[in-house]
Amino acid sequence: MRVVVTGASGNVGTALLRRLAADGHDAVGISRRRPADEPPFAGVPWHQIDVGSRSAPAALTEAMRGADAVVHLAWMIQPSHDREAMRRANQDGSRAVLSAVRASGVGHLIHMSSVGAYSPAEQGMCVDESWPCDGVPTSYYSVDKAAVEHLLDTVAPDEFTLSRVRPTLILQPGAASEIARYFLGPLLPMKAVRPRVMRLMPWPKALCVQFVHSDDVADAVMRILLDRIPGAFNVAADPVIDRTTYRETLGGVGPSVPCAVLGVGADITWRLRLQPTAKGWVDMGTRLPLMDTTRLRGIGWQPKHSGTETLRSFVDAMQHGEGDQGPLLRAKPKVFAR
Repeated sequence: MRVVVTGASGNVGTALLRRLAADGHDAVGISRRRPADEPPFAGVPWHQIDVGSRSAPAALTEAMRGADAVVHLAWMIQPSHDREAMRRANQDGSRAVLSAVRASGVGHLIHMSSVGAYSPAEQGMCVDESWPCDGVPTSYYSVDKAAVEHLLDTVAPDEFTLSRVRPTLILQPGAASEIARYFLGPLLPMKAVRPRVMRLMPWPKALCVQFVHSDDVADAVMRILLDRIPGAFNVAADPVIDRTTYRETLGGVGPSVPCAVLGVGADITWRLRLQPTAKGWVDMGTRLPLMDTTRLRGIGWQPKHSGTETLRSFVDAMQHGEGDQGPLLRAKPKVFAR
């Protein structure tokens, strides 16, 4: 099977390339920056394409010719202060991918959506894939994810097989440096992210989140690819991380700050550019539903990593400044004083 992967140098992309190679399939990589010829990129034909550019539809069409499937992972999270750049990469980029899939005759498109596409729900409510995808309006990320879901609603059933993967927060140790750059700042430098510091982190009573390991997301994608299964799939590992589970995992938890106070703090520090995480991320964490993964488990998927294991190993990786290969995941060079 020949699979084209947009955003192939990122968190999920590297995990999927590893899995495709292990299973004997051919991958074609697409990203804005070309990675070095090293695992998992070694031997992978590469196309350096900005999916949000005007030339993207034609370039993507050529890159997709002869492919059996396309997995669309390319997505921009930062710079969060440049709304137009994010909209162009996420919404226009997804529109370009859809246009290229149609033009190249690819038979299967898997779009990496998110729990962020879902509409708000009551605290702790668990939903299946039928829950509305209208997003959280205060989050650029959520608005873009919901917009692409609606774009995909225009695909006719007889055009090609369309699958939507909706994962929760995706972590792996190799992505520690990348995710730190996306979400941390001077107020919480990466070297400070260690269990004894994280035990002091404020955690509202209303905050309940799920995590999933990148390799488990890649496994879900592979199962959908091999059997060409249409429709949407929630992807999340147990258990749900709330105040109690967080305390058990990291050995402590900070005060139960009201969500409104946490949101105001995030907004002020984001506007002052002290940290890159906008208030919308707090709103998503406290307003989005939890996800029922019954449909995915029905095709044989079973995560190898629990949510607590994934969180713990990720915090350990951040503490040690770990990063994987590739222009996005690579850790910053360490400077040693003599």
